[in-house]
Amino acid sequence: MNTQANITTRAGFVAVLGRPNAGKSTLLNHLLGERIALVSHKANATRKQMQIIVPYPPLQAQIIFVDTPGIHHKERLLNQYMLSQALKAMGDCDIALYLAPVSDDVAHYEKFLSLSEDIAHILLLTKTDTCSKDELLRKIAAYQAYSKHFLALFPISVKKPFDKEQLFRHIALHLPHSPFYYDEELLSPSTLREIYKEMIRESLFEKMSDEIPYEADVMIKHFDEGETQDRINAHIIVEREKQKAMVIGKGGSGIKRLGINARQKMQLFSGKKIFLKLDVVVYKGWSKQKDVLKKIGYDFI
Repeated sequence: MNTQANITTRAGFVAVLGRPNAGKSTLLNHLLGERIALVSHKANATRKQMQIIVPYPPLQAQIIFVDTPGIHHKERLLNQYMLSQALKAMGDCDIALYLAPVSDDVAHYEKFLSLSEDIAHILLLTKTDTCSKDELLRKIAAYQAYSKHFLALFPISVKKPFDKEQLFRHIALHLPHSPFYYDEELLSPSTLREIYKEMIRESLFEKMSDEIPYEADVMIKHFDEGETQDRINAHIIVEREKQKAMVIGKGGSGIKRLGINARQKMQLFSGKKIFLKLDVVVYKGWSKQKDVLKKIGYDFI
């Protein structure tokens, strides 16, 4: 009978943590080379965990990144759910990546440590393209005071080349010896339906982020997966009639623009033709109501 020590492969879960807009989803898409994780400049765009699988052949490792909502504290029910998702990932992971934008005060990192001081993690200083070399060196020096808490520190920017190989190797070395959890060809255990939902929501924030507030979401009402074409009927959920009118736009121009953008993302990802029908519905106060949140797909226990 095989023991863990005799297993030559490595596999494990890596929680990607940080404050809202730290660049978690952007980093994951950059590392994988596929747009799966939701990217938006709107804070707290990511609301649920999403697993993204990256193989690392040099160490026969399967790295399962877990994209999480930003760590924050607010009273709204939706925000409480999001924080629970981040905390769950922290508790379940083998190691974590903590992303700290170079402009952040180290006090935010101290708060992270207070949540789980014992969590094994690699510290990533992100968005280093936004500061000078001297500013970066001063920030690295400030974090060195906490070096007993992290496994390694990497300054990175997805806008500039950085040594992804070194980062992958460092992560893989800290994963347990284990059989692979998923098929080696799989990009994510998330269903295509879930990925399409995120792509529609990303398009909503991309095209209407200035007009539509954070309290907007997407619910897939019907999904029919075919060999060469997928058919999706989705509802854009807003809280007010005024927001509904903004999404639809004059003569339907807004919803049409949104649909074209989302359909292009889906076609690029799936390699199929996409039929997409979007409707806008108003659920007043949906982000504060547990029954509505469950209906949309937020799995409260």
